[in-house]
Amino acid sequence: MALRAGDHSQAAMNGLKEKVLTLDTMNPCVKRMEYAVRGPIVLRALELEQELRQGVKKPFTEVIKANIGDAHAMGQKPITFLRQVLALCVHPDLLKSPDFPEDAKRRAESILQACGGHSLGAYSVSSGIQLIREDVARYIQRRDGGIPAHPSNIFLSTGASDAIMTVLKLLVAGEGRTRTGVLIPIPQYPLYSAALAELSAVQVDYYLDEDRAWALDVAELRRALLQARDHCRPRALCVINPGNPDNVYAEGSQFHSFKKVLMEMGPPYAEQQELASFHSVSKGYMGECGFRGGYVEVVNMDAAVQQQMQKLMSVRLCPPLPGQVLLDMVVSPPEPSDPSFVQFQAERQAVLAELAAKAKLTEQVFNEAPGIRCNPVQGAMYSFPRIQLPPRAIQRAQELGLAPDMFFCLSLLEETGICVVPGSGFGQQEGTYHFRMTILPAMEKLRPLLEKLSQFHAKFTREYS
Repeated sequence: MALRAGDHSQAAMNGLKEKVLTLDTMNPCVKRMEYAVRGPIVLRALELEQELRQGVKKPFTEVIKANIGDAHAMGQKPITFLRQVLALCVHPDLLKSPDFPEDAKRRAESILQACGGHSLGAYSVSSGIQLIREDVARYIQRRDGGIPAHPSNIFLSTGASDAIMTVLKLLVAGEGRTRTGVLIPIPQYPLYSAALAELSAVQVDYYLDEDRAWALDVAELRRALLQARDHCRPRALCVINPGNPDNVYAEGSQFHSFKKVLMEMGPPYAEQQELASFHSVSKGYMGECGFRGGYVEVVNMDAAVQQQMQKLMSVRLCPPLPGQVLLDMVVSPPEPSDPSFVQFQAERQAVLAELAAKAKLTEQVFNEAPGIRCNPVQGAMYSFPRIQLPPRAIQRAQELGLAPDMFFCLSLLEETGICVVPGSGFGQQEGTYHFRMTILPAMEKLRPLLEKLSQFHAKFTREYS
């Protein structure tokens, strides 16, 4: 219908003015939120990929996305047993096929029995399939040397991120100086700063000690806490040092579960200290990021609050069932007597051994380069090297309105096609510059990538000195 003159004022009277949702009227918390891992540098990387496809000449032939811990995108092979059980659950007709081992079939059948209508297409209860939560509880109990874990304290989730948001939502309260503060380690994983901005909570930084391989100094933790009390109410401490600590490679280092440590501390801590710990199928030897499977175990949570948490999760219905199934494989892999055991162990070891070799190589190549210093990659799948930048480069970055390490990373991307994330997206000590890079590229790509990056740093330093 065409509007006649004069009808516009009619539309205005009916409340149809400009757009309801503008940058000025939208939720300010969302506007404040940043997520460096998929930030402006990655958008530019996607544009460059598009330009390469259109035949635009570049000084490189491909964009290498070393910005995000996406194992399979970087060529890590899926673990056969995980995918076999998943395939059988998604398409049960395959249970008749001779191509699948008997233990995979047994597992798929027991999972399907626990699903509504024996189908992965059904919703599960909000906290996840009971059978799988029981398997998670057994896994935690085994991991912690027999310390009890209860399925009722375990909530399955859409990756770890979703469960982290849920717990933060329960925690955030107050206004002004009583607003909830959350202590997070710097350098941090940007999910935390983004989540806290979205919920309008107060981010309280505590710095890890780079000179001591990112160690935690209790005095620094105390400083952060005391300073925070002036302007907010600190109520939670986040520990994830330094990346997703799924795999541990460093000599003499091992994984310590917080729950086990808490229980070994005895009373009053073991009975009172509230703890929420998270795990997911996205990292580790699995790398199954796309399936979004994870869980949180809550310890010593107030029973009434735990019911509220159940309610909060029920609004989202349930985590995706394929992710729940994969999680079940991770927490109860094949036993030594199972036909799939030998292959499973071999594949798992191969992935972990390659990650450990890549961690070593990354540290080694970077530390041979003048002006780059890299701590041992003790675990997970990221390095966070420190780079020296000449004063003229810092000045040029300021003229362009960019953080100096963002300027470096953008220049690196435009010239080499290597996409890494500036340290400023993760937080760093004032006056230091870093970038974060995953160690996931295939071995034959990783060495040239590290060398190219080191050479670019040398060239960049010459240009701006």
